[in-house]
Amino acid sequence: MVSTATPTRPDPFALSEEERSVRDTAREFAQRELAPTVAQRDEEERYERGLFTRMGELGLTGIPYPEELGGAGLSYFAWALACEEIAAADMGMAISLSVHVLSQLCIFSHGTDEQKSRLLPPMTAGTHLGAFALTEPGAGSDAAALSLAARRTDDGYALTGTKVWITNGGEADIYVVFATVDRSHGPEGITAFVVTPDTPGFVVGSHERKMGIRDSPAAELVFEEALVPEADRLGAEGEGLKVALGSLASGRISIAAACTGLGRAALEHATRYASQRTQFGRTIAEQEMIQAILADAAVAVEASRLLTWRAARLRDAGGSINAASSMAKMFASDTAMQVATDAVQVYGGAGYSRDNPVERFMRDAKGAQIYEGSNQIQRLIIAQHLIEEQGRADR
Repeated sequence: MVSTATPTRPDPFALSEEERSVRDTAREFAQRELAPTVAQRDEEERYERGLFTRMGELGLTGIPYPEELGGAGLSYFAWALACEEIAAADMGMAISLSVHVLSQLCIFSHGTDEQKSRLLPPMTAGTHLGAFALTEPGAGSDAAALSLAARRTDDGYALTGTKVWITNGGEADIYVVFATVDRSHGPEGITAFVVTPDTPGFVVGSHERKMGIRDSPAAELVFEEALVPEADRLGAEGEGLKVALGSLASGRISIAAACTGLGRAALEHATRYASQRTQFGRTIAEQEMIQAILADAAVAVEASRLLTWRAARLRDAGGSINAASSMAKMFASDTAMQVATDAVQVYGGAGYSRDNPVERFMRDAKGAQIYEGSNQIQRLIIAQHLIEEQGRADR
């Protein structure tokens, strides 16, 4: 007799034992060591380097990189799981760690064997913090419009110009910096470099006073004929934009994971408060309007997670992730903003007070709609992908 039962398909989102372990490690650390002090660190706009060091001790600072370079040798999916858990407790620390992992990716993907063996082990171990220096006063969404100049010298390059809004600025030990060797070549003139704090001619300028994500530093970087040896150039001249954009496609998965964590935390707080707050003789959770808010938030957070997981699995499989990561980043950050805003509304007047965490969630979520490519830019990337796919189908 032939069976007509539908064959069971493997769950593409099933967690391996290693993935569950890294998720649980990140969750335990976040709730035990980040959550108790995040409000105070946000209020003081204080970055706590010891917490980053602690993440390194737990193996969280180099999750997707090979063991021979000091990493955990796990999947990008595992890294996304950890990032969600950290952000659920502390969005600022999650963003700082995300940028650290992003800067490592530039070196891992485009560095020489010597550069990787020299630079990555202290970064994966969490003893050296990384930063990704792309944004300039006149080059935000238009990354190809860089004006930071890299003039060739006998020993390498002299960098002159300014970067702004650089996460981990002033704290980082290794900066991946993008500059143009020949502006007449446009995007093809952009080149990537590794710069360390002791580089002659390089100083950290003013620190940004941000609306949210305030326990993660962001600073101006000033280069005045900063001398960088040729050995610290990443890739060939003119490949800098390729280094940046290729790495940012993966970085958007991290941001999507962080936003999923923030949205989850906002939903959990709103649900708990609604179940305890009494008005008109019953908890507000019994009111249909509040139930609708919570239900819509739950669906959106789950959808954010699935989009993020899909992009991460696709990356691990070696597929093209430009559109998938843009979809995840755009949807998850928009969701985080909406859910955080709704959480404030559920709290009512109490939600507008800095004594409650939902106020911080709302401030933190706004930044995620802007950095690593604003959501307007993500929509352009997604639309261009659709148009290109249609063009291929029509041929």
